[in-house]
Amino acid sequence: MKSLTEYFWFNTPEHRAYVNITDDVSKVVTKSGVQEGFVLVSAMHITAGVFVNDDEPGILEDIDNWLEELAPMGPDYQHHNTGETNADSHLKNILVGHQVIVPITNGQLDLGPWQQVFYAEFDGRRRKRLMMKVIGE
Repeated sequence: MKSLTEYFWFNTPEHRAYVNITDDVSKVVTKSGVQEGFVLVSAMHITAGVFVNDDEPGILEDIDNWLEELAPMGPDYQHHNTGETNADSHLKNILVGHQVIVPITNGQLDLGPWQQVFYAEFDGRRRKRLMMKVIGE
């Protein structure tokens, strides 16, 4: 069995951002030499996430609007009593999830039509880490 772990860093200028990382994931898979297996893509911060969806501006805006509706930015969170002001970002992380697993077949990401891998930033303007771990044969 082979494995490879790579770390990536993000520091988005926006408070919320959705970054297509599919090419980065694909490059890590190629570097690993794994032909059959999986790649785990995991945001290593509690105010960021990872998801798979279409790279179409309308759906990304819909996702952003939906997340803001479910967990709006604002002052009315218990978490803010600690001095933090990012409770909505923690909740958005829970809604999107912090990791995805993508299958690898014949040395390539085995994504469906239109599927892309995204890093989701919910509390930007500071450095955060993302991990990719490839495992397989």
